[in-house]
Amino acid sequence: METISREKFALVVPTLNEAGNIERLLEKVQKVLDPQQRPYEVIVVDDGSSDGTPELVLQYSERDSRVRLLSRLHERGLAGAVLQGWNHSDAVLLGVIDADLQHPPDVLAGLLEAMDEGNDIAIASRYLAKDGVAGWNPIRIAISRASTLATLPFQRKNVRVKDPMSGFFIVRREAIDGLEFETKGFKLLLEILVRGRVLSAKEVPFHFGTRHAGKSKASASVAFHYLHLLGKLSRDLLLRPTPQ
Repeated sequence: METISREKFALVVPTLNEAGNIERLLEKVQKVLDPQQRPYEVIVVDDGSSDGTPELVLQYSERDSRVRLLSRLHERGLAGAVLQGWNHSDAVLLGVIDADLQHPPDVLAGLLEAMDEGNDIAIASRYLAKDGVAGWNPIRIAISRASTLATLPFQRKNVRVKDPMSGFFIVRREAIDGLEFETKGFKLLLEILVRGRVLSAKEVPFHFGTRHAGKSKASASVAFHYLHLLGKLSRDLLLRPTPQ
């Protein structure tokens, strides 16, 4: 569905050694966004890749000025990369997508449509589709489900979502403007849902794909940062109850 909108969209792509994926991803994103008839930019935020990822992005940006590179040589953290990218844009709609092609760029059209309907946030949900996590082993599914269930006490009663752990979403700038978020870890969406000015949310189903190239960034530190975030959100809710 083609959409006519003047709300500028900024899509952040965090990268760390994604040379095998980044050009293909940028091509797919461009194919989806060009028919949207809206101003947009793609900001690749690279955390010190050593495999040539930044050079590939710079080469691509020479062909399309809407693609920009931000390099963070001495910083790490997916959430921090996303936030830095958003801070370097004046766009009204702020999005994030993984560089490994596990997030299908085609879903961007549905997410943008949801934002054009007036929602504060649009989330690509693995749990809205029956086959959203097809191909995952039972242990991974169990861990993911348990992590998601752990978020229920923090979600607002009037803004409940099935996939608050998604790393593929679009949020309206006014919903987060002026707020500070954790820069470590991978679960920025959960913190936005809890602390942001989010009154309406829509989920769009998608199937979580397999990594095209490169290595997964999942590690024990991801679990540690997630537990740290839950602890922080617990303290925040006790000190400053979120208006329902």
